Amino acid sequence: MARIIESERRIIKMSVDDILNIVREYQKICHKSCCYEHTRELLSKADFYIPEDI
Repeated sequence: MARIIESERRIIKMSVDDILNIVREYQKICHKSCCYEHTRELLSKADFYIPEDI
């Protein structure tokens, strides 16, 4: 689970599972991408969420 650390800037500390979930989502979204611009377009339309550890 992600944890937000408050300081001058907010920092999000993520677990290995959080990172792997983001990579999996990226792969699902971009597996048919033909180029950099298309990848950016696909990702700009996607929402990524990570659960916060409270």
